[in-house]
Amino acid sequence: MEPDPPGGGPPPTVRRARRGRRGRPARGAALAASLALVAAASVGPATATAVDDGAPRTLKVAVSQSVDSLNPFLATRLISTSVHRLMYEYLTGYDPVDGRAVPGLATAWRASADKLTWTYTIRSDARWSDGVPVTAEDVAWTFRTMMTDEAAGAANGSFVDNFRAVSAPEPTRLVIRLHRPQATMTALDVPIVPRHVWAKAPEVTDVTNTERFPVVGSGPFVLVDHRPDSYVRLRANPTFWRGAPRFDELLLTYYKDGDAAVAALRKGEVSFVQGLTPAQAGALAHEPGVTLNDAPGRRFYALATNPGARTRDGQRFGDGHPSLLDARVRRALFMAVDRELLVERVFQGHAVVGQGYLPPRFAAYHWRPSADQRVPYDPAGAARLLDGAGYRRDGQGRRLGADGEPIVYRLLCHATDPNDKAIGRYLQEWYAELGIGVEVQCLDNVTDPWTAGEYDLAFDGWSVNPDPDFVLSLHTCGALPASLGVPGATDNFVCDRRYDALYARQLAEYDPERRAELVRLMQERLYGTGYLNVLAYPNAVEAYRSDRIGSITTMPAAAGNIYGQDGYWSWWSAAPARPYRPDAGAAPGGVLAGLAAAGAVLAGGAGAVALRRRATADDRE
Repeated sequence: MEPDPPGGGPPPTVRRARRGRRGRPARGAALAASLALVAAASVGPATATAVDDGAPRTLKVAVSQSVDSLNPFLATRLISTSVHRLMYEYLTGYDPVDGRAVPGLATAWRASADKLTWTYTIRSDARWSDGVPVTAEDVAWTFRTMMTDEAAGAANGSFVDNFRAVSAPEPTRLVIRLHRPQATMTALDVPIVPRHVWAKAPEVTDVTNTERFPVVGSGPFVLVDHRPDSYVRLRANPTFWRGAPRFDELLLTYYKDGDAAVAALRKGEVSFVQGLTPAQAGALAHEPGVTLNDAPGRRFYALATNPGARTRDGQRFGDGHPSLLDARVRRALFMAVDRELLVERVFQGHAVVGQGYLPPRFAAYHWRPSADQRVPYDPAGAARLLDGAGYRRDGQGRRLGADGEPIVYRLLCHATDPNDKAIGRYLQEWYAELGIGVEVQCLDNVTDPWTAGEYDLAFDGWSVNPDPDFVLSLHTCGALPASLGVPGATDNFVCDRRYDALYARQLAEYDPERRAELVRLMQERLYGTGYLNVLAYPNAVEAYRSDRIGSITTMPAAAGNIYGQDGYWSWWSAAPARPYRPDAGAAPGGVLAGLAAAGAVLAGGAGAVALRRRATADDRE
C-alpha cells in the first residue's frame, strides 16, 4: 500500500541537463521522497513557477495520431489511452520515479491469505467533475461491465478474465474475488467510469464521449471538446483530489506531417512535439528556447508475421501466405534482417537493437537471447534454410511457394511513420536477395486488413507498462477473436500452448523474482517461434518550448519520457514558465484552418468507434 502524497499539489521540478542520444508499503514519507526525486530529475528551469495574472494558460501539444475512440472500454491507441488517463482516475497508479504501485482511487489494499480475495479502501475525497462523490460502486460497476459484456472488454478485458465476483459492500470498500491468484491486482490499468452516467446508456459500447461536453470524469483534466483528426481539448479539473493542474487547458493538436509539427513548435503555435526523427531532433538541438528530451523509450518496434488468422475455436480466415506457417521460413526471414544496421542508419543511434519482447528500460523483465539462442544476421544461412525447406528458386532467381508461384509478401506499413517506409525499403532489398518479393503497402488505416488477417508481414509496436501483463496477454490463445467478424484482443493471431502455459503461471506468481523468470521464458518462447522479430527499442525523442513550459516531470524520473506516460504526471505537473509568453498561434479553429490549407492536418474519419486502429506505430499506451 502507498500513502496519499502530502500537500495535494503537483511535485516541484527543476532543470535537467539535455540528454544525449543514449542515454509497497509505507505511509506519508515514502511517496513524498519519491516526488522529491522526481523534482531532482525532471526537465525545466528551477525558477519556473505558475504566473497568476488572470490570463488562461493553454498548453498546446502536437500529436501525430488520431483518436480511435474516446470510449475507454474500446480505445487501444496511445493517444486515446493517454487522454483517458487524464480524464479518469484508475484504481491504482505507478510511481513516477520507479513504477511502484501508488494510490489512485484506492488508498489501501490487502489480499486474503489464499490470495483469492482482494479488498480495497476507496478514497472519500474524490469527486466526479459534476460534483457527485466517487464510490466503490463506480469501480465495481466498471469491472462488472467488462466481465459480463464481451464488447466492453475489447480494450482491457484481460484484466478481469480471472475475476469471479466484484462487490461494493460500502461506499469506500471494494471486494474482488478471483478464480485463481492474480499478480496484477495492483496494476489494473482500467479507467474507472461514473456509474450514474454510463448506466443510463442502453449499450456502453455505443457511448462515444463526443456528443455532449464536458464529459464527466475524475482525473486531472476534463474533456471539453473534440474534433476528429483535428484536436482534443481538455480543461483543468479544479476538484481533482491530488490538486488542480497548473495549466488551465491542454490542447492536443493533430499533425500528419512531422516537419509541419516541428515548424509549428519553432513558430510558437505549439509548445511540445513528440516522435521526432533523428533529423528533426538534430535541427532542434540548438534551437533557442527549445529543450530536447532524448531518453530510453517504453516501446518495442517489430516486424510481425501472419501465423494464420483464426478464431478461438479454430475457424480460419484471412489470406496470409501459407509459407509463413513454416517455422523455417520465419527463421530465414529473421536471419535476413540486419537489426544493428537499422539502428545505425534509420534510427541513427536513437534506439537500442531489438532482442526480447520487453524493452531494456524494464530491467527486471527484459530478456536477451544467449549465444546459442540468438538468431544471427546470416543471409547466406537464411538462403540455405529456405533451400532445405523445399522453397527453391526458378530460372529468374525467384523463390517459389508450394503452389509453384513466386513468393511475394504484402508488408503493412503505417503511412505516417517514416521509419516504416525506410525499413520497408531495406526489407525489399534483403528479401530480394533471398528470392522473395515484398510489396510495401503504406496505408493511413491498416486496421481493416490487419483484423481481417489480410496481410503477410506488418510493422508492429506497443508501449509497455511497468507491469507487462497486458502486452504479454496479446499473444495468448484467449485473445483470439471469439467468432468470425468479431475483433479480438490479439495482436497478431499468435496461439501457442507452451506460451499460454507460461502466461498462466506468471499471472498467478506473487514472488517478483520467480514471476520475472517466467516472463523471460515467455519472451524466449516468442522469440523462438519467429512470429515477431523485435527490430529495435526506439528512444522517446521529444522537444518543448522552455518559454512556455517552465518545468515538467519525466517518467521514470532519472531518464524517461514526457509524452505517453504510465499516468498523468507530465501534464498534471507541467508549470508555465516565468515570464510566460502566450502562444503565438490562434485559437484551434484558426490554427487548424491554416494547417489544413498546408496539408498538415490529418484527413479522414477517425472519429468513428473502432476496436482496433493502427494509423501509426504508436498503437497502445
